[in-house]
Amino acid sequence: MGQHVTLIAADKFELGAYRTTPAGTPKGAVVVIQEIFGVNHHIRAVCDRFAEQGYVAVAPAIFDRSERNFQSGYSAEEVAIARKFVANPDWAAMLLDTQAAIDSVKDVGPVGVIGFCLGGSVAYAAATKLVGLSAAIGYYGGAIVKFADDKPVVPTQLHFGAEDHGIPLSDVEIIRAKRPDIEVFVYDGAQHGFGCDERASYDKASADLARQRSLAFFAKHLVK
Repeated sequence: MGQHVTLIAADKFELGAYRTTPAGTPKGAVVVIQEIFGVNHHIRAVCDRFAEQGYVAVAPAIFDRSERNFQSGYSAEEVAIARKFVANPDWAAMLLDTQAAIDSVKDVGPVGVIGFCLGGSVAYAAATKLVGLSAAIGYYGGAIVKFADDKPVVPTQLHFGAEDHGIPLSDVEIIRAKRPDIEVFVYDGAQHGFGCDERASYDKASADLARQRSLAFFAKHLVK
C-alpha cells in the first residue's frame, strides 16, 4: 500500500519516509512519528491503517541523521541498541524532520500528527512549536512532562498506561495539572508500548479503545 519517499528538511537534510495513500479522495493527512525502533514494520502498518481510514499517512525516519534506514525489533538486545539513539536526543533536529513531513502532505488537507513512545514526545512538542497542524496525539511519551509548560496551539490528546514503569502516574498528573486544556487518558493495567501489537506489552483492549479515541479525535479536528 505504501512507498518509500524522500523528504527535505529546512536545513536541506534529506531523510527517508514511508508514505501511504488511501484509495479514494483523502480526508486529510497524518504524520506518524516512530518509537525508538525506527520506521519498522509496526510503524508502516500504522500508516497503512490510517490509509484504510481515508488519510494520507507519512512516517519520517527521524533517526536518519544518525543512521540511515535504522529499523529494529523488540528483543532485549534490539531494545538496548535502539536506546542509543535517545541517550542524548536532538529534539530540534527531530522537529525539523517532523516539519518536513508536515510540509510534504499539507496540500492534501488538514494535517494531524501522532507519535508513540519517543514519537509521542515529539508529537507533543510539534503541537507546541510547529506550523501546519490541526491536531496532535501522543502515546506514552516520556518527555512530555518536561515539555508540559509549553502550550499546544492545536487540539491535543494523550494516552498513557497505568502500569508504565518508565512514566509514573505522578508525571501524568503533572501534565494534567499544567495542561487542563488537553485530553489525557490513562489505561488501567496497560504497560509502556500497549498500543503496539508486535510487543510483549501489547494490551488489545486498551489499544482498541485508544485507537477508537484517536480516530474520533482526528475525525473531529481534521476537517476540510
